[in-house]
Amino acid sequence: MRRIPAICVKAQMIAIVVIFSFRTPYAESAEAFFLASPDFRSEGTIPDRFTCSGLNTSPALEWSGTPAGARSFVLTVDDPDAPGGSFVHWVIYNLSPTSKELPEGISLSVHNGAGEQGTNARGDTGYTGPCPPPGKPHHYHFRLYALDQKLLLGPGATQAQVEAAMKGHVLGSAELVGVFER
Repeated sequence: MRRIPAICVKAQMIAIVVIFSFRTPYAESAEAFFLASPDFRSEGTIPDRFTCSGLNTSPALEWSGTPAGARSFVLTVDDPDAPGGSFVHWVIYNLSPTSKELPEGISLSVHNGAGEQGTNARGDTGYTGPCPPPGKPHHYHFRLYALDQKLLLGPGATQAQVEAAMKGHVLGSAELVGVFER
């Protein structure tokens, strides 16, 4: 059996560590992936017009710092404070990789030009705004995911179906949390 000098083993180990410390082509861009809304600040109150107390229309969203290699985006909105567990308010997927925003009031139709609308917890297609029971404030998590591919899902997919299809394809994510109480 041939013995390898300790110095060679140490050099090989250092080389392996150096190789694995470089970023992959799908690592973050120089700018952090960021999600915001011109309608409310992070951890701020969601205006009534985007809730069941108002027009129940989707807020405008903007993002920057898209990870390199992104081929589509997925947006989900849920309320983890809901009495029966997390309540899904919106699922939209296969958003264009060149998009940087969603305007206010996205159409509820499944094919709306922006992406494919999924099914929310009410069993409806598209956005349904915050509508917590009276009492303490609820937190609404707007999560944007950059993916390395479009999802092979038909229209009306649930959040669980979208999350299962996303596994192994997420390049980065950004989150905006809004608060609402009645």
